[in-house]
Amino acid sequence: MKLKSLALAVATVSALAGAAPAFAQAKEQFIPVLSYRTGAYAPNGTPWANGYVDYLKLVNARGGINGVKLSFEECETGYDTARSVECYERLKGKNGGASLVQPLSTGATFAITEKAPVDKIPVVTVGYGRSESADGTVFKWNFPIAGTYWVAADAIIQAIALKEGGLDKLKGKKIALIYHDSPYGKEPIPLLQERAKMHGFDLQLLPVTAPGVEQKATWLQVRQARPDFVLLWGWGVMNSTALKEAQATGFAREKMYGVWWAGAEPDVKDVGDGAKGYNAVTMQHGAEPQSKLAKDVVSMLHDKNQGTGPKEEVGQVLYMRGAMSAMLGVEGIRSAQERFGKGKVMTGEQVRWGLENLSLTQAKLDGLGFAGVMRPISTSCTDHMGAAWARIHTWDGKAWKFTSDWLQADEQIIKPLVKSTAAKYAAEKKLTARTPADCQS
Repeated sequence: MKLKSLALAVATVSALAGAAPAFAQAKEQFIPVLSYRTGAYAPNGTPWANGYVDYLKLVNARGGINGVKLSFEECETGYDTARSVECYERLKGKNGGASLVQPLSTGATFAITEKAPVDKIPVVTVGYGRSESADGTVFKWNFPIAGTYWVAADAIIQAIALKEGGLDKLKGKKIALIYHDSPYGKEPIPLLQERAKMHGFDLQLLPVTAPGVEQKATWLQVRQARPDFVLLWGWGVMNSTALKEAQATGFAREKMYGVWWAGAEPDVKDVGDGAKGYNAVTMQHGAEPQSKLAKDVVSMLHDKNQGTGPKEEVGQVLYMRGAMSAMLGVEGIRSAQERFGKGKVMTGEQVRWGLENLSLTQAKLDGLGFAGVMRPISTSCTDHMGAAWARIHTWDGKAWKFTSDWLQADEQIIKPLVKSTAAKYAAEKKLTARTPADCQS
């Protein structure tokens, strides 16, 4: 009898002890972190995750969002769609519920897009995901903030045209797209096909099976077709493999342009001088080790042994992308607090409203440590992207250096493409576009 009483007492104390942190967590804003630090894509996924987590830590070190601290939990996806969905399902209801989710995978974004309206959790895809989800009247819960693959593809075509002396000079040119054979890799194709039709260049599509370590057949096609330019839509080891094959084939790296996921330090460091001259479009930022943000992370986290990952990585391209992605999510929460109550924990629905009403002026961005890194972003009910700016940076053998002015994607091309593709999605899913009244909710 005494043993039973003792066991009951221990169980009661344990339950109460477990309840205390749960109560404390209810006062925190929970953000799940879907990351991949293992597998073929780990060299690229890890610095992004380090930047993302460090920014969340930095917000807490700065006092939280109007006093509300952030809590987070990582879940390893291995860049696998099924595992990403499992992570989402496991974390979405934790600690009072997820504020938002950033899948860090276009395939996972496609899958979670179907779940978000039911779960009422915003899906934030900074520089990736479904390009047509920029249309907030159809995609109420998706936010491809700061840019999509259509923006990237358009900026690259503009950059090539500038180098050639004008868009009219593209007529008769051959442009090959070497792409990761996945939803991610296929994203730029509609935009490139539209540009090819407008300007008369020949577009060659060359898919590469993931993870992309075998590309000899692809580069044999490049050698035979002799394109004027090659666009690289890769990820992970596929990028460095492509650069090595280009070197072996004798294709000039100066004629190669990568998407922003093919333009970071892990893509070129093992190739070194062999990648010299290779260009990539940037999602506003590049390598920013001298930014105020990077300096704040070092002084407030890494110098106190509270940072994530190696200190020397802070400010590198993918690290900055992770930090920028976290910042945009955090500012969505801050925007929600402006309407629903400063110093309060926001629900997923409230955060969705905040993300749809972002107004990140240059002064605000500068205050957050992003001076010289980003341009203003302003979202609305109809525009869930908020900005369409990019730049080109080029690998000089040792570092990435900006080699273009700011480029703005042509809205006369992108907006009709977004509208028609979103309308097709709405018809397939039997969705009704949002009304002006719904835009206020």
